[in-house]
Amino acid sequence: MSTTSQSGTPTTAPLRHDWSRAEAEALYNLPFADLVFRAQGTHRANFDPNHVETASLLSIKTGGCPEDCGYCSQSAHYDTDVKATKLMDTDAVVATARRAKDAGASRFCMAAAWRNPKDKDLDRVCDMVSAVKDLGLETCATLGMLTPPQAERLRSAGLDFYNHNVDTSPEFYGRIITTRTLQDRIDTLASARDAGLKICCGGIVGMGEQVEDRLGMLVLLANLPSHPESVPINLWNEVKGVPVNQTADRPDPIALVRMIAVARIMMPKSVVRLSAGRQYMTDELQALCFVAGANSIFIGDVLLTTKNPQTMRDADLLDRLGITSRLDDAKVPAQAAE
Repeated sequence: MSTTSQSGTPTTAPLRHDWSRAEAEALYNLPFADLVFRAQGTHRANFDPNHVETASLLSIKTGGCPEDCGYCSQSAHYDTDVKATKLMDTDAVVATARRAKDAGASRFCMAAAWRNPKDKDLDRVCDMVSAVKDLGLETCATLGMLTPPQAERLRSAGLDFYNHNVDTSPEFYGRIITTRTLQDRIDTLASARDAGLKICCGGIVGMGEQVEDRLGMLVLLANLPSHPESVPINLWNEVKGVPVNQTADRPDPIALVRMIAVARIMMPKSVVRLSAGRQYMTDELQALCFVAGANSIFIGDVLLTTKNPQTMRDADLLDRLGITSRLDDAKVPAQAAE
């Protein structure tokens, strides 16, 4: 959270891990201008407000997942027309990562549709991680649940971030997933953190949850022992054949901006990423989200199995907003780097 000095300059305040639902709701219900002003002050105290991080995401093993996540096109429980594939070859992954870097990505994320990786598969993923790291990219992986030794192996291979989303609030979680508990997810986050990995953890909005569920998810994330370094906010993508289609209710644009602003205030040093669903957002909505504290996007045409705005559209929007995306262009405020 930030405060404001007598000169009007935002200053940082100690990170909190004791947020209550009532506090989150009070923030969310502030007059819109007051909420966004507060979030922008917090953002400026910790980040360059005119820079966004750009990441690229590749499905290195698609479909056939035994989990029953009710939103997921890759679950084997549903008829989604997504065909299961084998784990990609390392050379193909590296070639894709090189193209992503050339397109402006600073981080490359590798995703596999597993409940948890087998050790023989992890050997190959570790090779991919090391090779992508050698390109000069930050590395991220999402492979399902991890044991502590597996997390250690990934860190030794050069992995920077591990993505493992909590997806939604504790109260709504059981309506979306039954094959993996929320505690399973928190245990994997702990294994990754203990191994020295940075954490990428967020969730999905628009699955039929209520505002209190969205805020409950943010409270859960903000009250972890350490805030996730990256917090992806995914807008529900329509997927054929999954149960969430029956409950999905995409949030009002202003409600989405409010959620981004609350995330920024509660987790001031976390990168907040506009992830899946940006194809449903107007340029104006994305601009408001950036003002409210979002500072990361995925670039490219596809996110795993769903659509994403094209790279040229993103480049045009960021150019019109005067926002840089190259890592070398970022200017972090002095107080945020201390």
